[in-house]
Amino acid sequence: MNLLLWLIQVLLAVAFGMAGFMKAIQPVDALVQGGMAWAAQMPVAVVRLIGVSELLGAIGLILPAATGIKPSLTPLAALGLLTIMILAMAFHVSRAEPGALPINIVLGGLAAFVAWGRTRKPQSRDNR
Repeated sequence: MNLLLWLIQVLLAVAFGMAGFMKAIQPVDALVQGGMAWAAQMPVAVVRLIGVSELLGAIGLILPAATGIKPSLTPLAALGLLTIMILAMAFHVSRAEPGALPINIVLGGLAAFVAWGRTRKPQSRDNR
């Protein structure tokens, strides 16, 4: 189970890290050309906030658990990313963009799984 959680955490960190990095630093025109049409209708500060939030969530999925320093932050980072995906789903529904929902659902589901998996108590070998 631990290996599966790490695999999902790394995949989520890469996905959110790349998306967050793009939203945090790329010009809005480049984001729009890259398929994020919604970015043109949002204040630039909101797009940057989303990007920084995704970057911090990606870091939070890996760094606390990998270093052993405050590993309780890892499930909180996963819950933060789940929250971002829930808000993204509501946003896309409000804009009648159902094509964006599957990726939000998958990423949100994986983030929820990490949050659950990193908060449950490990079972001893005798209790299996």
